[in-house]
Amino acid sequence: MKMMKNVALLAALLALVCVCEGVTFGQLCQGNPNNNPRLSDPLGAGHYGAPRGSRTHQGLDIICNDGSEIYAPFDLTITRGLVVYNDPTKAAIDRGLVISGEGLCVKLFYVEPDRTSGSVSKGQRLGVMMPMQSVYPGITSHVHVELCNKQNPTQYF
Repeated sequence: MKMMKNVALLAALLALVCVCEGVTFGQLCQGNPNNNPRLSDPLGAGHYGAPRGSRTHQGLDIICNDGSEIYAPFDLTITRGLVVYNDPTKAAIDRGLVISGEGLCVKLFYVEPDRTSGSVSKGQRLGVMMPMQSVYPGITSHVHVELCNKQNPTQYF
């Protein structure tokens, strides 16, 4: 009996792994059809693991001009809205979304959402890129993409 439960658990875990394996994000931001990442600029680098003072960057930054539309990268469910900083000096870019689909849970930072719940089909609008230049002049404006489990999202792009 115990062995059957372990086999069932292993099968369920393998099914979850397989769901994510073939996932590739569709276009996330208007004007960036290839999801080009933020490289290095005067304020840092946008790759996963980039240094951020005493910590490391927990996501991948995808280039997106301020005011551009943000699209669903796959069929998804919007789980909730989120507050990025909770810092009044960064209020202009303090919003985002938690989305799930394709076996992934993803946080998108710096997005003014159209809504904070419900199902959305791939390619449909999720919201608008917030005015990053107003908070970080000279940075390459971007959507920060972070997996809820803090693993590296780069393989999905």
